Amino acid sequence: MATARKRPRPDEDTQAECPFTVTHPDPNERDKKSKRRRQESEDQPVPKIPLQASPFSPMGKFKDPNNTMDRYYQVHPHQKWMDMTRYNSFVLNGVKYYSEGFIFVANSSTIERQKNPGETRQSRQKSDDDWVARILEIRASDEHHVYARVYWMYWPDELPQGTQEGKKSIQGRQSYHGQNELIASNHMDVINVVSVTAQATVNQWDETNEDEVQQALYWRQAFDVRTMELSSALPRCKCNRPENPDNQLINCTNPDCRKWLHDDCLVHEALMKTYARLGADKPHKPARVKNEEPGAGARPLSPSESGAAQTAQQSIDVKPEDQQTIKLADVEGAGSSVKVDNRVVPTTGGPEPKRKGRPRKSEVAEVVNTKPYEGLFSAVINDTSPPVVEIQDLRENVTGGEKTWTEPVHCNLCNAEIQ
Repeated sequence: MATARKRPRPDEDTQAECPFTVTHPDPNERDKKSKRRRQESEDQPVPKIPLQASPFSPMGKFKDPNNTMDRYYQVHPHQKWMDMTRYNSFVLNGVKYYSEGFIFVANSSTIERQKNPGETRQSRQKSDDDWVARILEIRASDEHHVYARVYWMYWPDELPQGTQEGKKSIQGRQSYHGQNELIASNHMDVINVVSVTAQATVNQWDETNEDEVQQALYWRQAFDVRTMELSSALPRCKCNRPENPDNQLINCTNPDCRKWLHDDCLVHEALMKTYARLGADKPHKPARVKNEEPGAGARPLSPSESGAAQTAQQSIDVKPEDQQTIKLADVEGAGSSVKVDNRVVPTTGGPEPKRKGRPRKSEVAEVVNTKPYEGLFSAVINDTSPPVVEIQDLRENVTGGEKTWTEPVHCNLCNAEIQ
């Protein structure tokens, strides 16, 4: 089974030194070993294996409904870690950071930012350079040696090969992941807090709240590094794809439906109908409006679908190694050149072997052109009331009809016209 490992350290001359590593022993195996050790020596106690309760509770589900993402862990060297004082917060460059808070952590591409601590810090919502982490615990032996045990947040691009999403195996960013989206994880490390560059604001997104708008960094899914599994996201539309909050959704106004629909799915549906009606050579001509006789029956509409913890000190101020005084005061000018550990995300083996034998019907169907209208028609949905789809005829060899026209938008689930 693939597991997360500590990121390898970069060049020695610029690293933020951290002598601690994290392992995840099986407590059942530990019990067996402890019995043997007690028989050999009663004087040396076996260190306990603590359980880290996950601070993340995703709305989506894992295959195992009892999965809580809690992890047993041990920090090494164990005694050195336990001998340090535990704190609720630390101060670095005049900024106070708290346990359970989110932070930006420098990597090799952000070292230049730390070399110039006097520059104005610009507020930011997203950074492709900085890593993001949640602080679980802060310990220090003095102001020069302050460390934080963290859980890493993943950018969607960092999802490793072999990630399981439902029945699919994926890698990297998916179409529904927004630009400001992060993924919570139980990938644990210990870092030197000198590598922290700024505070981060990260919110959990409740997808069931239709009025919630994501303007800062946010997360909705969680990644369990033990099983390489990604929790589910709320499916939308006819395609059952989750929502990308950066893209528009349209709500069906039929009270028996009220489903949220992807803009691109509605455009695809409209273009498929246009292609079925006009093909590659028929011009579009507006339909004549007929005066219906009184009492004449109208064409029936399609039926609608119903659709117990140590006592911690209050805070510790962090000072770089080269300062001689040890004094609990805010740190200023701690702009030493540092580099931090590189994270290593879990990976699986090599590429999947090719399947032998005759392909399944579903695999053959994937070869069929699912967008026969490409190059012939294009469309966009105009944000009017009610919304309309504006279709453009791209066929240069077809004459005698309109090249641009609008049509009502219909729900691709219940076929009702959206008002």
